[in-house]
Amino acid sequence: MELLSGKTALITGAARGIGKSIALRLASEGADIAFTDLVEDETFKNTQREISECGVTCRGYVSDASDFEQTHEVITQILKDFGHIDVLVNNAGITRDGLLMRMSEQQWDSVLTVNLKSAFNFCHAVVPVMARQRSGSIINISSIVGVAGNAGQCNYSASKAGMIALAQSIAKEMGSRNIRANAVAPGFVMTEMTGQLPEDVLKSWCDRIPLRRGAEPDEIAKVVLFLASDLSSYVSGQVIRIDGGMS
Repeated sequence: MELLSGKTALITGAARGIGKSIALRLASEGADIAFTDLVEDETFKNTQREISECGVTCRGYVSDASDFEQTHEVITQILKDFGHIDVLVNNAGITRDGLLMRMSEQQWDSVLTVNLKSAFNFCHAVVPVMARQRSGSIINISSIVGVAGNAGQCNYSASKAGMIALAQSIAKEMGSRNIRANAVAPGFVMTEMTGQLPEDVLKSWCDRIPLRRGAEPDEIAKVVLFLASDLSSYVSGQVIRIDGGMS
């Protein structure tokens, strides 16, 4: 039997990248998929079509994850369309890198708003739904820099550390309602963006990783699948590092 048959999973920021890989992996195990992204462009439409080809119901929703009101509105619509939400993956995120002394207030605010506030928004809207169902799994896509920090990424590191603490706090608050909350902390992941790095930069990154390579997006998605499914029925409040041994 498929691990997520009969369940609905919601993934934020999933039109591309790691979010898309997560959506496809969960769909391959039978989950119906709702996903959000900022614009309904050709990439958005192609992702929706690709997920649907897994034989599940898939609907994409244009929504700004950092907007509290929009988030609650989109959750209301998803519940009308699907009837329930069993898995929430908070994946939406941006970077605005820079050294702390040169970082603008706008760089700080935008990253904290998109990355951390969006996770709060969706948890705030979805937790009451899961509480009524007396079941649910929340997975925050953090980062290894949220565990260890990184020069030039004070804003991003702080937002990702906040996502870990948010998941751990929800695990404590909502465990009695059979709601689990966890975070995953990817290290260096081979995406379209990292694939454009110069070869020497890419090699220097990989040389710091014991496995000597970056992760494929689906390797992140497989860990999310574990946390979304009943295979992890007694796992809550944890942060799982997916970094090839780097940390």
